[in-house]
Formats: sequence, C-alpha cells, structure tokens
Amino acid sequence: MDLNGASALVTGGASGLGAATAAALVKAGAKVVITDFASSDGAAVAERLGPNARFAPADITNEDSLRSPLDAAQELGVLRAVVHCAGRGGDRLRIIDKERQPAPLRSFRDVLEVNLIGTYNVLRLSAARMSGNSIEDGDRGAIVLTASAAAFEGQIGQTSYSASKGAVHAMTIVAARDLASWAIRVNTIAPGIFDTPMLARLRDDIRQSLAATVPHPKRLGDPDDYAGLAVTLLQNGYLNGETVRLDGAIRMAPR
Repeated sequence: MDLNGASALVTGGASGLGAATAAALVKAGAKVVITDFASSDGAAVAERLGPNARFAPADITNEDSLRSPLDAAQELGVLRAVVHCAGRGGDRLRIIDKERQPAPLRSFRDVLEVNLIGTYNVLRLSAARMSGNSIEDGDRGAIVLTASAAAFEGQIGQTSYSASKGAVHAMTIVAARDLASWAIRVNTIAPGIFDTPMLARLRDDIRQSLAATVPHPKRLGDPDDYAGLAVTLLQNGYLNGETVRLDGAIRMAPR
C-alpha cells in the first residue's frame, strides 16, 4: 500500500504508541486523523504534526461517537489505513484474594469492554468504510490492531488483560479471512514492555529492572519501534492475518 496521499485513522493517538504512529504516518505522506478522549492531548499532538493531521475525539466503545473520526478521515481522502492503539491496562486483580473472595466481575467486564469490544467496534466500522474503496495495489484498505505479549504469557493479576488481548490475537486471522473478499488486510502487533506514559509513572530503578528482563536489546520498547512496524504492516501487501510479537524476545515470568 502506498500511504502517500492516503487517509489514515489512529486510535489512542494522543500519546504513546498512537502518537508515534500518527507521526510516522504523516512522515510517510498520509493524512491522519487522531482520535482519543476529548480530555486528552490529541489536539496538541495534531497541531504539532502540522496541516496533514487533525484531532477528532471519540470513545472507541461507542458506535455513534466513533462515527465522527471516521467521517473526518474520509473528508481528508480515501480511508485506506487504520491503526488501533487505544486501550487500557488491566485491573491487576487476583482471581480470589487472601480472604478467598472472588474478584469483582464488573472489573473483568470493564477491561474487556475497552480492549476487546472497543477493538471489534473499530475493526467493523473501519472495514465498513473501507469496503466502498476502489482497489489500489491489491487492497481496499489495511487495519492494524494491538494485542500484547500478555496475550501469550499473562502474569498473575492479568487475567482480564490477558483475556482481552488474547482475544484480539485470536480474532486477527479470522478477521483477515473474513475481510479477504473485500481486499482488506488485518494484522496485529503484540508489544512487550514499552516506554509509554503508563510506565513513565514508575520509579527509575523499576524501569531499569524491567528493561533488564528483555533478552535483546536490553531496553524498554520505544513507541517509534511500534510505529515503524505498524507502517510496515500497512505497506507490505502480503502481510495478512499475522500477529507480530514486538518484544525483544521476552517471555513474561509469572510475576
């Protein structure tokens, strides 16, 4: 896929992986709509990226809300690329606590609502828009989703998070096969330990200890690492139905 002149949508684009991806897409010549919560720094990020970026706030779990950024992307041109970075961390709850009480079911549902239902909402609504495109370079469009290394080796306390991200991994091949008849590709990135705003709140010694657990390179992932892979997944027309681990070969320990 040639991204030059194409329209792209990046969810969770106000910070971290999403902001880096939006910048990489603009650099590749795309016109990018960033979507995130209205209270986020999305407008400031779009302003920094220049005239080929704009901000349209939305809640990814809400169909009506998500319509606005999709409309904005189609106003900029033919929507051919979507990178879905929006999501939330887990609840860090044990299945039962020390008093033998089960974890609240509401908390499990809340994590799945954002990470799984939100992902499916972005996938289905984006695909519906792309289905009306003409085919260029073999594709009507391409979508990149975000899972996690926790989809494969979730740690204790990550039951809800691992379940949600494991489901994103599981839907990837199904979505790619399902949307093949529309010439829409679907791939997923499963990041390991990345230097995002969530990790920035940790003490330096904790961050360093996390980096030391990565086999090679011994550092936290940089959002630009993610962005570069996302652009590659969009551009390479033979990459489809794949979940790519981006984790420096780490395999998470139980704790």
